[in-house]
Amino acid sequence: MDDASMVGLMGRVTGTVGPGLVGEVIVRVRGGAEHFLAYPADGKTRMERGTVVMVVEHLPPRTVYVEAAYDS
Repeated sequence: MDDASMVGLMGRVTGTVGPGLVGEVIVRVRGGAEHFLAYPADGKTRMERGTVVMVVEHLPPRTVYVEAAYDS
């Protein structure tokens, strides 16, 4: 899957995403759901497990930068 088709997809944090952490998110893609390593897009926001996120950048094959989809 190319970078452009991942950007804008929604996912859910399955392992805390934050500065100094390698987080994990699950994203519905290619007719299923896949796990990706995740980092905060702004480099400083912490997102706890269960947070709904949006992919803002994809670094193939399995890394994404995300931001919270909704204000908390």
